[in-house]
Amino acid sequence: MASLITCPHCGVRPKEEFSIRGDAGPLRPQPEAKFAAWDAYVHLRGNVRGVMDEHWQHVGGCRRWLVVRRDTLSHDVHDVTDAAEFARARAAKPASKAGKPAKGRAQS
Repeated sequence: MASLITCPHCGVRPKEEFSIRGDAGPLRPQPEAKFAAWDAYVHLRGNVRGVMDEHWQHVGGCRRWLVVRRDTLSHDVHDVTDAAEFARARAAKPASKAGKPAKGRAQS
């Protein structure tokens, strides 16, 4: 049975139409941040075993960037959100919560 992802723009599609970029959790440091913050942002990622948010692009369809909440152990897809909506929602959260990494993610 094929793995399916429900694109918010195109509907249910096979996962082969998508390309994965990686973890959607890390927050980009401010331009004036110290080297250690940028090093952690670019190079350090938690290897989550379980549910995490990932950036995916629908390359075989609308070409939009999406955030897919997926279980890395079972590969079950739990939720799909347009990446722009995800970013707006994350920016609207209070600063104390927006900068806090999710459980299992490396802190930077």
